[in-house]
Amino acid sequence: MKVSVDLDTCDGNGVCMSICHEVFDVREDGLHVLQAEPREELRQQLIGAEVSCPTRAIKVED
Repeated sequence: MKVSVDLDTCDGNGVCMSICHEVFDVREDGLHVLQAEPREELRQQLIGAEVSCPTRAIKVED
C-alpha cells in the first residue's frame, strides 16, 4: 500500500493527522508524510483520512 499527497492541493488543515497520526504530521512548514508505504494495519485509518480530506489531496493505493 502506498500513500501520496498532492502538496499543491493540501491546505494543511490537519484532518488527516487527527485520523492517522502515524502517517501524517502537519507542522508549521506544511504536511509531512511520515510513512509513504505504511503497514496494512493502518488501511482503515488511511482510507478514512483519504475520504475525509476536504481538498481530496490524499491518495491511498495498493
